[in-house]
Amino acid sequence: MKCFLWHDRGLRLLCAAQPDSMDRRRERAMPSHANRREPVTTPPTFQALWDEAVRRHADRTFLVFRPDDRSAITWTYREFDEIVARVSGTLAESGVTPGSSVHIGLRNSPAFVAAWLATARLGAWMTPVDPASTQRDITRQVGRVKPVAGLCAAARAEVYHDGADGRIPRVFELAEDETDLAPGAALMSGPPVRDPVPVVPSDRLAVMFTSGTTSEPKGVLLSQACYGQAAETMSAVIGLQARHRWYVTLPLFHANAQYYCFASAVATGASVALTASFSASRWVALARELEVTHASLFAAPIRMILARHPADQPPAVLEHVWFAQNLSPDHHAAFAKLTGIAPRQLYGMTETVAIVTADLTETPLHDVIGQPIGGRRVRLEDPVTGEDSEPGVPGQLLVRGTPGIDLFHGYLDNEAATRKVLRPDGEAAWFATGDLVTADQHGTLRFVGRIDDVIKVSGENVSLAEVEATLTRAPGVFEIAVIAQPDPVYDQVPIAYVVPQNTAQPPQPDELDAWAVRHLTPAARPRAWHFIDELPRTSVGKVRRFQVGR
Repeated sequence: MKCFLWHDRGLRLLCAAQPDSMDRRRERAMPSHANRREPVTTPPTFQALWDEAVRRHADRTFLVFRPDDRSAITWTYREFDEIVARVSGTLAESGVTPGSSVHIGLRNSPAFVAAWLATARLGAWMTPVDPASTQRDITRQVGRVKPVAGLCAAARAEVYHDGADGRIPRVFELAEDETDLAPGAALMSGPPVRDPVPVVPSDRLAVMFTSGTTSEPKGVLLSQACYGQAAETMSAVIGLQARHRWYVTLPLFHANAQYYCFASAVATGASVALTASFSASRWVALARELEVTHASLFAAPIRMILARHPADQPPAVLEHVWFAQNLSPDHHAAFAKLTGIAPRQLYGMTETVAIVTADLTETPLHDVIGQPIGGRRVRLEDPVTGEDSEPGVPGQLLVRGTPGIDLFHGYLDNEAATRKVLRPDGEAAWFATGDLVTADQHGTLRFVGRIDDVIKVSGENVSLAEVEATLTRAPGVFEIAVIAQPDPVYDQVPIAYVVPQNTAQPPQPDELDAWAVRHLTPAARPRAWHFIDELPRTSVGKVRRFQVGR
């Protein structure tokens, strides 16, 4: 059986919430010749989704913002729409017109949300970036997107202005708290714009730069329809309702918070609890305080929460938790106890818009990304031969979709990179993710690692991600990163960088060697062990592998 999978009933079956639906979904994995997909229906614009949410849910809570040092502030959909109108007027007076760019260098804050929605209202597009971007980063970003207006924190204004070098006509220096949206504030000084500028689904809404864990960040082009697609898909796959509340602690400039949480909330009239920053030690306590029901995290922040959560504090009570990137069995079980629900792994990228797969089984597992959802069509391809991968054999995950709807439109000013990953297939395209995945005989998928994380050790393929996942379970290991080191005999060999559970008493190298002998093939065993205090990471916790050991 070829690993060429497709599902057309994922949303309906999950929403029905029938126990036997999971078994029926597994039976829907089909060989490629049986796959047929109806043409993609163009989703609504994100602008239209917001206007509809305000009309239908005006008096329901939209945003609950929790500053680091004081109580939460709450806005209804109607109240926040009035703020969006004012911010729209201010941006319009600053020269923002349909098709122009707004550069947003803010941490989690109400102003970020308002600027995003105001940009959509004006028919413009945003470039949300890491607020900790260096001067060099900002210079590159501004040179590529040529913004008309920029938003930054007053506390980081010097770096921002140095990077912009006078090329952003209007810059708003903000406090990144509720005062930015108070009457008379700089961002609220314009006349209200309540009537949205007409847009079409294909109009650009964002350029989102990739995290750059292994290479130079690329600008992902996203349309109004992309956000509409994410909103409708992500809300449907978990049956999100207006009574639910997302818990957003990861950076808002990242796709996870935008697609999975905010967009789906807007689609259903749900609310979002947004914290100014991520606190591992207070994550559970704030979840209880803010009365959240849903959360979405990566594996690394989950491990941080487990390590720093006070033992004497009661757990939270959530209804749903997404996570990305494999957890160890112990971490998965421990986090389920902290949240009151077993977390479910998903798979998606900035480029795939909504998620591609999810573990929707009755008992979710720690290392399963599940099966395709919502009519997604995927293929596993041998990265060398291009043939379909057999069950159990890692293959590159390819995702079929329509660019500008359920796939990104392309990379900003980089046609070569776009052609490399988007392979035309009629009016659709196959997106080559660069990720290696395996499928079992039921079509259940497991993430293996990035193609460029697989090394050759004396001719044998070794997945660095799989080695890391195995070694994370070793006694005394909290986190680990494994990188390749050139070797005159074996071509390349794995080297491990270990963050100990107890820095005062780290595990001994000979103990780790013995553990690796029992759990890894000879080629996969690290040739050296280095102990470090922490791993270099992106803002959402992904390891910057190219910086490990430097």
